[in-house]
Amino acid sequence: MNYLAHAYLSFHDPAITVGQMIADFVKGKQIYSYDERIQQGIRLHRALDEFTDGHPATRQAKAVFQPDCGPYGPVFMDVVYDHFLANDPEHFSLPSLASFSASTYNILAAHQEQLPPDFQRFFAYMRSENWLYNYHKRDAIFQSFSGIVRRAKYFSKPATVPFGVFETHYETLALCYRQFFPDALDYMKSRYEGDLP
Repeated sequence: MNYLAHAYLSFHDPAITVGQMIADFVKGKQIYSYDERIQQGIRLHRALDEFTDGHPATRQAKAVFQPDCGPYGPVFMDVVYDHFLANDPEHFSLPSLASFSASTYNILAAHQEQLPPDFQRFFAYMRSENWLYNYHKRDAIFQSFSGIVRRAKYFSKPATVPFGVFETHYETLALCYRQFFPDALDYMKSRYEGDLP
């Protein structure tokens, strides 16, 4: 899953949100430098990633990207899931998405000193360009794909290739999301240690 889903599946818990958002920037024993609640967020992020990768709907979605994107298909699919979550009326309206995005940025900013240096730089772009809110737009998905392509060492195709897959198979990918996300929500609720909203 990508950043919007990890934030949303933190259930408005600030420490869990921080842990989920920084997890990819915390390596090995670095996890023990954080307080227990943030550690739990990091572990929840990793558990969600594992659950996502093993879900049948995700495997189907990856297969859609695989012919054109090879092993990078799952990376693009993570962003696609955020797009469908941002547009899911069961979870967000545009005003509530805007409010949730701002709240998430404020949580991270309040924990600025605890954020890994690489994530601090990453977060500056995320906030200034309002990634979480803009995931609802298709052109923002293209921009996200372009960023992935720029950073990818072994993906030589332009961003128009994965974006073309996204556009061509939009309804199939939306169906994969609808099959997947309720299961992800139930899974994370079962693992979350706290009061659910």
